[in-house]
Order: sequence, then C-alpha cells, then structure tokens
Amino acid sequence: MTPFMTEDFLLDTEFARRLYHDYAKDQPILDYHCHLPPQQIAEDYHFKNLYDIWLKGDHYKWRAMRTNGVAERLCTGDASDREKFDAWAATVPHTIGNPLYHWTHLELRRPFGITGKLLSPSTADEIWNECNELLAQDNFSTRGIMQQMNVKMVGTTDDPIDSLEHHAEIAKDGSFTIKVLPSWRPDKAFNIEQATFNDYMAKLGEVSDTDIRRFADLQTALTKRLDHFAAHGCKVSDHALDVVMFAEANEAELDSILARRLAGETLSEHEVAQFKTAVLVFLGAEYTRRGWVQQYHIGALRNNNLRQFKLLGPDVGFDSINDRPMAEELSKLLSKQNEENLLPKTILYCLNPRDNEVLGTMIGNFQGEGMPGKMQFGSGWWFNDQKDGMERQMTQLAQLGLLSRFVGMLTDSRSFLS
Repeated sequence: MTPFMTEDFLLDTEFARRLYHDYAKDQPILDYHCHLPPQQIAEDYHFKNLYDIWLKGDHYKWRAMRTNGVAERLCTGDASDREKFDAWAATVPHTIGNPLYHWTHLELRRPFGITGKLLSPSTADEIWNECNELLAQDNFSTRGIMQQMNVKMVGTTDDPIDSLEHHAEIAKDGSFTIKVLPSWRPDKAFNIEQATFNDYMAKLGEVSDTDIRRFADLQTALTKRLDHFAAHGCKVSDHALDVVMFAEANEAELDSILARRLAGETLSEHEVAQFKTAVLVFLGAEYTRRGWVQQYHIGALRNNNLRQFKLLGPDVGFDSINDRPMAEELSKLLSKQNEENLLPKTILYCLNPRDNEVLGTMIGNFQGEGMPGKMQFGSGWWFNDQKDGMERQMTQLAQLGLLSRFVGMLTDSRSFLS
C-alpha cells in the first residue's frame, strides 16, 4: 500500500523531484512576515507539551474543531491540555479535503519525524507521548526548532509602542545567528474609529514623549517610533486594510478630526477615510525615505460573531472574507503616494480571490524605474494560503506581471512548526 505522505509529497514529476531535492530543499528560510512571539525566541522557550506548541493559539484548528461540534471549552476554554489535544485528534480524520489534514501530518513529520501514522483517537496516545519526549530535548526549544528548519531570518509583527527589548536581547546573543527583526504594524494608530483609539494615543504619546493634540503631533510621535524600529533593524511595515478608503484633507481638517475624536466624538465615515488616507500617505513617504517595504493586507471581515467576540476577544477564528470593492480607492491611494515619487516598495495581498486580477493589474501601474519588482502581488493569504490559492495567485501573477520577479512565500504564522 502506498504511504499517505512521503518525501516526495506534491512532487508529481521527476523534474519536480529534482528541483526540490537537489536545489530547493536545503535553501535557508527567510520568513519576512510572521507572528512568532519574540519573547519566546529571546528566552529560548521550551514547550510544555504538544498542545502548547501545536494547538494553543491556532485559530485554524479551532474553526475545524467547532465545525466538528467540539465544545468551546476544548478549543479556548478551561479544559486540560490533553483534553484539548484529544478533541483535535478526534477532529483530524474529518478534515480530509482541508489543507489542515496535510499540514497536521507534515508538522508531525517535520520536525518530529513521525511517519506511517495518521493522527486519530486510536493513535493519539502514541503521538502525544512521542512528541512530548522530543519536546523535552534542547533541540526542540524555540531556537532549536528554528535551527533544525534552517531558518536564517524572521520578521515578527510589532506595534509602534513596543519596546523591542526582546529583539535587542536576541541581537546581542552571539551564540544565536538567526536574525529576528521587527516589523512595524501601526493599525492601532490608524484605526481612529475604534473604541480603543484614544487610550492608544495616550500610550503612543507617552513612549514617544509627545503630547498628541494635532495631526503634526501624531506625525512627530510616529516618526520617533519609526526611528526606534529602524535602530533595531526594521525594514518592513504591515497594514491590515480591512477596507480600503481614500479621501483627502488639509491640515486644518485633520487637526479638527483628531481633536474631536480625542474629545470622544464619533466621526463620520468620510472623516475616518480622510484621517486614514493622511496617515497612510505620511507613513508611505517615511518608508520611502528609509528604504522600507510596505505591506497591505486587504479585505478581512473581522469579528463576525459578536457574542464570541465579547467572550473571547479578537483573532480566535471568527473572521472571514469581505467582498467590498477596493480597486478605485486603492488606485487613488497609491497614486497619491506616488505624486512626489514617495511610493515605497509595496506588497499587496487580497483575502478575496476575486480580487487577484485587481491586484495583478494594479501593481503594473506603479512599478519603479530601475527597480525590478518594486510593486508586488503578494502570495495567497490566510484562507488562500493553501495549494489551490497559492497556484491561483502565481498563475495570475504570471499572466499579468512577472512571476520571475516575485518575492516568494512567507508563513504569516504564529506557530514554530510552520
């Protein structure tokens, strides 16, 4: 009987096998966008058990478990680690056809070396014990796993108010050669309509030693934090543009919008768009001056289940794909950034695959002279981060642009096993 998964998984031709095994397999990993916690890398964290490294915080698995009828206490609740693992083991056989089935067994294969066994209730004990024995070894710490995987660099996702102390600690450790660099994620300074905005402005003002009252004050505060990030090796920004907005405003209008929001007023959608446009244009120019890359992740519809959002908070598996149009507003935003030749290197990602051709053609409008691949159509993201989604993205990029200038894949992962 042919094994479910071998070293030639997905390598269906001799040419594919040669390309992978002789050329690609031993190439280092440079993961320019992920959500790995830098504190765990700095501390060389040792995972308590298989749940701790594999299921804790994984909203992909939680969604599948909920769909399989698993109680919330076994996903995010107060059940024991082993109970939660058993609930996942009982769900895995039902995930056939979902990439989770392949990912599960790839992650058991690398780095745990488990082959010839499929996770199910009948194999749960054996796999739990075997993996936990390995996790107790030094080479299965956070750093050990990264070294096993031949990682050379990761870019974490960090807020402008973060101290970056863990990045500094890692950089000073001469015994650890993997680069762990921060990425600038300023969403909380951008989402003026959110209830948390005013509290965040106070925190941003404190860490930047800036009294934020006018838009120029916000620019000063952000510039100081950009300098702080640059001093720690940052070269990349990332923005969650759930909805792309564009509306221009003069300085007086921006001052009024910010002052009224800080006073507790609710803004109109047009005013929100004016503020967000101004922030993005300002930051884009700052990125250009620093030689940074900006990333726009476009089109998530977040926190759809309000009851669960109130109970559990964000980023726990209740997000989906938005279908709002983006082309015209995105075009205006990029064109505005480009007016004074201050459009930075940019990677655009869409969550709705319907928008693949929108981005595939949009990047061709703003390419840079003497800079191959300045504008990028980013790899399949989130719900598209699977075989069909990645093939669609690369096929459409090849048809509409230059696949040969594509910067390639990233993990966007919270898991050291990814």
